[in-house]
Amino acid sequence: MGKGEFLFLLQGLKWTVVLAIVSFLCGTATGLAIALLRTSGYPAVERTTAGYIALFQGTPLLMQLFVVYYALALYGLKIDAWIAVAIGFTLHASAYLGEIWRGSIEAVPRGQVEAAKALSLNYFWRTKDVVLPQAFRISLPATIGFLVQLIKGTSLAAFVGFTELTRAGTMVSNQIFKPLLVFGIVGLMYFALCWPLSFFGSRLESKFAAATR
Repeated sequence: MGKGEFLFLLQGLKWTVVLAIVSFLCGTATGLAIALLRTSGYPAVERTTAGYIALFQGTPLLMQLFVVYYALALYGLKIDAWIAVAIGFTLHASAYLGEIWRGSIEAVPRGQVEAAKALSLNYFWRTKDVVLPQAFRISLPATIGFLVQLIKGTSLAAFVGFTELTRAGTMVSNQIFKPLLVFGIVGLMYFALCWPLSFFGSRLESKFAAATR
């Protein structure tokens, strides 16, 4: 494999990272809103957001990408593959992060919330200063674990024509007819992205577990 093919793989790696970051950040904002709605105490709102989460957790990610990319085109909304996969992964991430953070918010000791109420803190300041800082700490290992899964999941974007790392590897492999070499390199690139995050998440989980003993 020559320099040109390797640079093309690096270009695909760049778009994998960009897609993961954009999806994670947008999913973070939406997921936080979903988590807060899921714990709002309003049954109708909680049921609606629970249905949203169930929809995206109960259907394959690839199908969700197909729906965003192809179904919207049926209604005259022809969008670029980059925008389609960014929307699809954001919706996917928001559902999973919303559920992770919902569990973390509910894991905050009830006494903390009652103490905040006793100090006459309203819902906004109680959530901002008491609940969310503790929930963030609780959720951090699981959130990092989901980010690793999201990075690996970006490979599915190749099925709707977006050229990320996996699709770049397929194109190079078809050109030079060395699939083992090409996808060995692609695998190492994914490993270089995911292993440090997995290791960091495991260390945090061990650290937090030791702190609660």
